[in-house]
Order: sequence, then C-alpha cells, then structure tokens
Amino acid sequence: MIHKFFATKSFGTCGDTGLLFVRLVMGLAFIFHGWGKIQNPMGWMGPEATVPGFFQLLAAVSEFGGGIALILGLLTALASLGLAFTMAFAVYLHAMVIGDPFVSTGGGSYELASLYLALSLMFIFMGPGGFSVDRKIFKA
Repeated sequence: MIHKFFATKSFGTCGDTGLLFVRLVMGLAFIFHGWGKIQNPMGWMGPEATVPGFFQLLAAVSEFGGGIALILGLLTALASLGLAFTMAFAVYLHAMVIGDPFVSTGGGSYELASLYLALSLMFIFMGPGGFSVDRKIFKA
C-alpha cells in the first residue's frame, strides 16, 4: 500500500526533465519561504496570531522540509500533500479572511499560494518523474 502511494513512473526524458525543473524551482522557493518560519516554528506569525502554534509548526515543516523533499524527489507525494494543505489554508486566509485580490495591485494576493497549491496537486497525482529518489526506491 505505502509502496503504491510513492510509486512513480517515467514520463520520458522531456517530461522527466520538465518535472525535475519544476521540482527544483519550487523546492528552492519553499526552502526560502520556510527558512524564517523554521527559525521560530511555533510563533513565526507573531504573538497576535489567531493560528495555534502547532499549525504554524506544521506549515514551517511542510515548507522547509517539503522544499528539500521536492528537490530530492524523495517522498514527493507526502511532501506535496503537506504543501497542498498549507497552500489551501494560505489561499483561504488571503482570499476569504483578509479579502486580498487574486493578483496584487500593490498589496497582498493569493495568486502565488494558488499556483503552489496547483503544483502540489500535480505532484500528488503525477509523482516527481523519473529523475527522482522516489523513482529509484519505489519504481512503478
């Protein structure tokens, strides 16, 4: 069962190269996004935050650790699941609670969180591609 969740297939050289490029860029972005959060994982939103420290910790770990996992292509589906939940909450927070527009007009927006959510879902459904540690370990 676990093996099937992480099993991945190759999409040919071009497809695997494209997935690798997206994983590298997205993974690096999440490492940078998560770096400051992982320094204070249960309080990075500040003392006035209404989000409990445990959920801040989950977001920090999913962003920083998920970024590393994406770069390696290791446990990609699990890392992407954590990122998808984190980005779904970010979309909800910015769109519904704060009322930011989809595209920024000088302030906040939920465009980037939506893009990361879509890419996370893509990796859950497609896997990391052939150029990944998952492919070496869990070959479909």
